[in-house]
Amino acid sequence: MATGSLIGYFAPASGVELKKAELYGISIPIAVLLWVMIFPMLLQIDFVAFMSAAKNPGPIILTTTVNFGIQPFLMYVIAMVFFRYIYASIIPSDLANEYLAGCILLGGAPCTAMVFVWSLLVGGNAGYTLMQVAVNDVLVLVLYLPTMLLLLNASSIPIPYETIALSVVLFIVAPLILSIIVRQLSLKNGGQDRLNKTIETFKPVTTAGLLATLVLIFIYQGRTIGNKPLHILLIAVPQTIQTIAIFALTYFLGFSVCMDSKILAPAALISTSNFFELAVAIAISVYGADSGASLATVVGVLVEVPTMLVLVRVCKYLEPWTKQRGLDCDSKCKSLRDFATCKQCAAPAEPVETPGSVLELVEKC
Repeated sequence: MATGSLIGYFAPASGVELKKAELYGISIPIAVLLWVMIFPMLLQIDFVAFMSAAKNPGPIILTTTVNFGIQPFLMYVIAMVFFRYIYASIIPSDLANEYLAGCILLGGAPCTAMVFVWSLLVGGNAGYTLMQVAVNDVLVLVLYLPTMLLLLNASSIPIPYETIALSVVLFIVAPLILSIIVRQLSLKNGGQDRLNKTIETFKPVTTAGLLATLVLIFIYQGRTIGNKPLHILLIAVPQTIQTIAIFALTYFLGFSVCMDSKILAPAALISTSNFFELAVAIAISVYGADSGASLATVVGVLVEVPTMLVLVRVCKYLEPWTKQRGLDCDSKCKSLRDFATCKQCAAPAEPVETPGSVLELVEKC
């Protein structure tokens, strides 16, 4: 991040040159690097597991509800409190409104690419991750515009549908097709052992792709970031609070219904992450590249990446407790994991020591 910001600040022409390599508002270099990041994840997808994940709608319902029913509105409330009241004597009202708009644009766009990286880092269920991203891709086309109109209280916001559609093709469809081809060729020519070796070969490039992507993004906005360091910190505060709050809420809800750790971890991270490429593109097209709204969306990247890496560690730390929670839940109450009604639960054959909350859960069934 520092490297990209310094390049963008001291060599602003580099950002101008990079902007020439865009198609419908999407940076082709960034698209290539996103491929590098998500291809190893897609290569691991077992489509049998993908179909089984579709039979368990609980995680999809949970994450989708948080993404579209809670996150945009929570971001709005938190940002409103900070920019209209707490920062009233620090930031001019016009600029504060632009920062607020940028935060809203960011909070209403659930991530559809970077989440593959977060899921890979926590060892998440690849089939669930792909399915949730597919759901987000569809719903963002339908819900993003009306939600933004509602929260921004504006008559209209020009949404680049070409950008959204091209993002889906570039970041999901094309690399998915390629991963299927590579997976099938590996299985055909060498079986599971050959596939495992192929996966291990591609895994290290994920981190390299992530770092290179960050460098390019901050080259775009390096000068803006360098000129307003205090505002960067002020914008980061409400965004960080919102990110942590959404993660905590999603993880708590999933943990409460005994969700499997391999699904709960990516579910919480997907709920938390934002499609910052889309938010930045819209902010620039509507308010301009030098606007406060654009700056707020870029700060979202500054906040999200390190925060998400910390939350990945949190997921790793909580994994043993989450696994034990699943084991403690009675096997006949697994329907709770997809929010169905459990009509009858058999008592354990022998008394076991379990947390009080788990016993209460079983008794309620």
